[in-house]
Amino acid sequence: MKRLVGLVLALLASLCWAQEPEELMGYAARGRVPAGYPASYAATVRAAEDEGRLVIYATTDTAVAQPLIADFKAMYPRINVEYEDLTSTELHYRFVAETQLGGGSADVLWSSAMDLQSSLVSNGYAQTYESPETEGLPAWAKWKGQAWATTFEPIAIAYNKTLLPASEVPQTHADLARLLNASAARFKGKVVTYDIEKSGLGFFLATQDVGVAPVFWDIAEGLGKVDIRFASTTDAMLRQVASGKAAIAYNILGSYAVAQARKDKNIGYVFPTDYTLVMSRLQLISKKAADPNAARLWVDYVLSKRGQTVIANQAGLYSVRADVSGDTTAARLTQTLGPSIRAIAVGPSLIGYLNNQNYRDFIRQWRKATETSSGK
Repeated sequence: MKRLVGLVLALLASLCWAQEPEELMGYAARGRVPAGYPASYAATVRAAEDEGRLVIYATTDTAVAQPLIADFKAMYPRINVEYEDLTSTELHYRFVAETQLGGGSADVLWSSAMDLQSSLVSNGYAQTYESPETEGLPAWAKWKGQAWATTFEPIAIAYNKTLLPASEVPQTHADLARLLNASAARFKGKVVTYDIEKSGLGFFLATQDVGVAPVFWDIAEGLGKVDIRFASTTDAMLRQVASGKAAIAYNILGSYAVAQARKDKNIGYVFPTDYTLVMSRLQLISKKAADPNAARLWVDYVLSKRGQTVIANQAGLYSVRADVSGDTTAARLTQTLGPSIRAIAVGPSLIGYLNNQNYRDFIRQWRKATETSSGK
């Protein structure tokens, strides 16, 4: 009996000895402090590993974000990433409802609806964090240490090459307005865009259009004349263009259009030469994040040169940092589009149209243009 007890104690001692060093056999390795970061960052890494989880609500398609998630996991194997791909409107209102009810919600919000993200900052939902990567961002891409631009994405017009010959492809917003208004019968039911009453990104892009050029309302009238079709995502619009169900898709994410055009010869796209809106997917950390340290690691990773290189060269989302090279980068896009670029800066100016009365007035004018002009 004594011998048995001795064996058990020896076994327990051996197990305890195995746990004292950094790793157990078969257990994930610990993450390391990125090069150039302060030594104190090790405490953030350890705290994040103790949390062991990161919940992200995002509008970026899961397949597009997968290279980022995989690379983040390679850096921090002990952190499990729970990633939910949502529409911009669903993301916003779900997070607000969950937070107000006091239940669990996302640690990080990553959305293309820049105005809705900015409103969360303005209304106190975001946590302040001074990222070590802040200096690598342009001045317009950060706000209050609570919101960070992660991409530099042009907004495009996509078209089906079979249904719309190259000679007829609109090169400006005014060209598109003329085409729709002059050829309503030809394009009846063959044009698609965001439903701005249901899509936060769609509403945001429409208000940004108006801020640059009033020709938007001429486009809206043309959309009404052709019995505009609506979709909730760029991916859905591009599928319609590829199949021929739609001849033209208006105000779509250029990053997705470029990627799909490489795979499908039926898809063409154009960045308007009068002006091309350039938006960004904004990240913020929830003020009530259950896993705040893991959230900080994610924000730092996405803003880092390493993360931005993955964004540009694997995810194809156009990196925002100037020190990243490749075709889908801010530097290359600026070189290509020149003075037509209208980059949308992060900040409180984005929130104006979310005011209840401003929102209602804009929607009322949108409905008038897109419904009455077609007799709906």
